[in-house]
Amino acid sequence: MNRSISKLVRAATVAVALIATLPAFAQQAGGTSVPAAVPSQSVQAPPPSTPAAAPPALPSAAAPAANPAASGDNAAVALKPTAVVPHELSPWSMFMSADIVVKAVMIGLAFASLVTWTIFIAKMFELAIARRRLAGALGQISDARSMAEAQLALGKKGNLLSSLLAAAMREARLSAGISSDSGIKERAASRFTEIVRAEARRIRLGMGLLATIGATSPFVGLFGTVWGIMNSFIGISKSQTTNLAVVAPGIAEALLATAMGLIAAIPAVIIYNHFARVTKGYLELVGRSSGAAGRLLSRDLDRVHGGAHSRAAE
Repeated sequence: MNRSISKLVRAATVAVALIATLPAFAQQAGGTSVPAAVPSQSVQAPPPSTPAAAPPALPSAAAPAANPAASGDNAAVALKPTAVVPHELSPWSMFMSADIVVKAVMIGLAFASLVTWTIFIAKMFELAIARRRLAGALGQISDARSMAEAQLALGKKGNLLSSLLAAAMREARLSAGISSDSGIKERAASRFTEIVRAEARRIRLGMGLLATIGATSPFVGLFGTVWGIMNSFIGISKSQTTNLAVVAPGIAEALLATAMGLIAAIPAVIIYNHFARVTKGYLELVGRSSGAAGRLLSRDLDRVHGGAHSRAAE
C-alpha cells in the first residue's frame, strides 16, 4: 500500500515537471529561445549600436541574369546578320561598294562626261581657228576686183574661201563658150551650196553626240538608282533590320548614279547650246564668203561679155 502511494506520488511529480517544461519547449520550437544544450559562449547577440551587415553584392556575371528578357534580345540581335557598312561614305567608297550594274552605269556616265569635255575643248579651238581664218580671208579679198586677184591675195592658204573661189573658176572654165551668164551663176551657186553644206556638217561634228548625252544621261542615271534601291531593299529584307546604319549606305550608292547622270547631262546641254550659237555665227561668215565668191564670178563674167561686146562693136 505504501509502495503504491509512493509510485503515484512519483508519477504525479514527473507529470508536473513535464507540464512545467512545455512552454519552454514551445518557445524553443518557435525560434525565440536558445536550447539549454548550446553553450552560452557559442551564441552572442550583436551589440545594439552595430548596424546590420548589408547583403553581399551580386557578381558582375550574374547581373544580366536579373533581366532574362533583355539578355535574350541582345543575343538575338547578336545572331542577326548585319550589312557591312563602309568606314566613310565618300564617292569612291560608295562606288566600290555598289552593285555591278550600278558600277557599269556610273562608269558609262563618267565616260560620257569625259567625251563631253573632250568635244568642248576640241570644238572650242576648232571654231576659234576657223572663224579667225575665214574672217581674215574675207578682209584680204575685200578690195579684190576679180577672182584672180582674190586668189593672189589669199595665196596658197587652204581655207573655205579658197575652195569657193576654186569652184567658181572651175565652173567658169567648164562653161567656156556658153553665153548664158545666168546659167553659169546658177551652176556656180549649186557648187557653193554643196561646199557650204559640207562645211556645216564638218563644223557641227560632235554636236549630235552632245545632244544625245544631255538627253539620255539623266535617264541612265535614274536606271542605276532604281536598280541600286532594289538591291538595298533586298538586303534589308535579308538582314531583317531597318537600322539606318544598314539602310543608308545602299541608298546612297544608288543615288550616286543619279548624281553622275546629272553631272554628265548638265554640262552637255550647256555646251551644246553654246556651240549652237557659235556655229550659227560661223555659218553666217560662210554665207558671206559664198556671196563674195559669187560677186567676183559675176564681175569676171560681165568683164568677159563686156569686152566681147566692145570688140564686136569695133
